[in-house]
Amino acid sequence: MNTAATPDPDDVRQALRQVMDPEVGMNIVDLGLVYRIDCTPGAVHVDMTMTSPACPLGDMIVDEAHAALDAVLSADIQIRIDLVWEPPWSPDKMAVEARDHFGWGQ
Repeated sequence: MNTAATPDPDDVRQALRQVMDPEVGMNIVDLGLVYRIDCTPGAVHVDMTMTSPACPLGDMIVDEAHAALDAVLSADIQIRIDLVWEPPWSPDKMAVEARDHFGWGQ
């Protein structure tokens, strides 16, 4: 029987909001780079993307996301972050406030 705690997806999302994409100065959640957060007993699995497969800072952003989760989750929680490229990122994945910030509002 697994008695490990199940992390709260909202806590995970909030931690990931501390991770900035340095090229645009906005957090990865509001940019729409976080596609999926799956929390199970003892584990967190995040699927995320970059604005482009050619993003030179992708590894750094993933490392920062991992560090942000390490800082708020119990040490016994396993963290897995996968970079995915499907579906491709597009501005419509951004939060409304983020699109407005860049002048891409409706």
